[in-house]
Amino acid sequence: MELVPLRREFAQAMARSRPNDAEVDRLTGTHGTFTLEDYEAYVERTLNDPNRYTRAITEDGEFLGEVVLTINPHNRSAGLRIAMWDGFGKGYGTAAIKHALDHAFHERNLHRVDLEVYDFNERAIHVYKKLGFREEGRLRDALLWDGVFHDAIVMSILSTDNI
Repeated sequence: MELVPLRREFAQAMARSRPNDAEVDRLTGTHGTFTLEDYEAYVERTLNDPNRYTRAITEDGEFLGEVVLTINPHNRSAGLRIAMWDGFGKGYGTAAIKHALDHAFHERNLHRVDLEVYDFNERAIHVYKKLGFREEGRLRDALLWDGVFHDAIVMSILSTDNI
């Protein structure tokens, strides 16, 4: 597994239909559909945003997912987001998050990284806790999926936490 800067050619892989798209949509709470042009525009925005740190998760040059920090330099904080299109269960997500946290705390001198995860995503919650994230609260009934409401759990990690 390698973490590389997001590149324009990855838009094609992002737009390509994969067997687990429905599961990726559920885990990320994504109701919309996106075209190749949408992904190309996203990559362009990302490449030109100094307050966004994005790394593509790849294996043998193939795009598997991405990890993203959306940085607020004024508050020395960032929101973390990760999406895996493929490569589940191999530890790639954990490695990518560790890399993003290292970048946040050691390269960007941030103090706080936070995220939201849906209550049914037990695998992600386990990983976040293992990496040192702490639950701060819940956004009750934040996601409506297939007629059922789910809470979004707010979690964070600080540079001063023992990680």
